[in-house]
Amino acid sequence: MSVRAKFKVSRWESTLYKGKIDEKGSWSEGNIETKEMRTIYLIPVYGNGDPNHENTKFWKASPSGEIKLGTVNQDVWPQFELDQEYYVDFTKAK
Repeated sequence: MSVRAKFKVSRWESTLYKGKIDEKGSWSEGNIETKEMRTIYLIPVYGNGDPNHENTKFWKASPSGEIKLGTVNQDVWPQFELDQEYYVDFTKAK
């Protein structure tokens, strides 16, 4: 069984962090690089007053919450556009 929700990208933040170049190596100076991470914040869509509108139906089921997704994969960043809406499917992992 799965549950579908509808969320909107409300904002994103860019931060820097230090990570290992070779994950199996030590935290020595030559094995550390600074990387950018983007954190994407999504909130549930809200009702627009029309009881038949899809967003109103989703809002009635889940009127609050937040998804916070941090990713260092720069290819993913453009796929989360500010103020755009996305379906999120929750399926139990096996």
